[in-house]
Amino acid sequence: MLYRVEALVLRSTDYGEGGKIITLFTEGAGKVGVLARGAKKTGSRHSAAAQPFTFGEFVFFRTGGLGTLNSADIIASHHRLREDLYLSAVAAYLAEMTDRLTADGEAAPRLYRQLLSALDALEDGKDPQIIAHIYEMNMLAHAGYMPSLHNCAGCGGTPDFAFSIHLGGLVCTPCSLKAGDAVQLGEPAAKLLRLFTSVDLGRVGRIGVKAETKDVLRNVMRGWMDRHVDIRFRSRQVLEQLEKAGFDEGGST
Repeated sequence: MLYRVEALVLRSTDYGEGGKIITLFTEGAGKVGVLARGAKKTGSRHSAAAQPFTFGEFVFFRTGGLGTLNSADIIASHHRLREDLYLSAVAAYLAEMTDRLTADGEAAPRLYRQLLSALDALEDGKDPQIIAHIYEMNMLAHAGYMPSLHNCAGCGGTPDFAFSIHLGGLVCTPCSLKAGDAVQLGEPAAKLLRLFTSVDLGRVGRIGVKAETKDVLRNVMRGWMDRHVDIRFRSRQVLEQLEKAGFDEGGST
């Protein structure tokens, strides 16, 4: 059967001497694997369309299992994301999260739209770390790993500005003292965590966040992902190496 879909290339893997297997993320059918014959060859009509982060209209034949690419029309190449080392690492992290935390054929229309908006926002120069955190929250909500941010994760009461990975989110003062691992976030970071759960990446503006607040957010989000999702994302390891080398962008003062 012949399919025509708008999709984003999440991953591209070499196949044989000249082909690539691309993982397409679609709005209505989730992830679909498609073989792009000749995509590794110079001048191939499929080479540009098989690049990671490419958004376009793909036509492929599929009878079950892996499809075969017939044609592709690029809508947005997102070439800036591939040309910038740090932005490429952030985009790769978002794509890998999506690939590893969604099942083949699992429709996730909101996640699909948010990922497209996240890549557009990165290309538009918006803060990469903040965009990544907002998308992480979308991903956590989809996969069922959301922290408790509106009630104390320990007793269900009103939380303060402390966060316990062990208890499961923001906690009140008495629970934070019992938790042992509670971290004092400060009001700005706590408010941003709540904001990240509801903001639409298609409408996000340029959010100015102080460097110290961004450091707190990064530590909390990564600690949460490591404890509750428990997946070693290769792209995040690359991202962390670039951050240590000073490639990441700073926040406002």
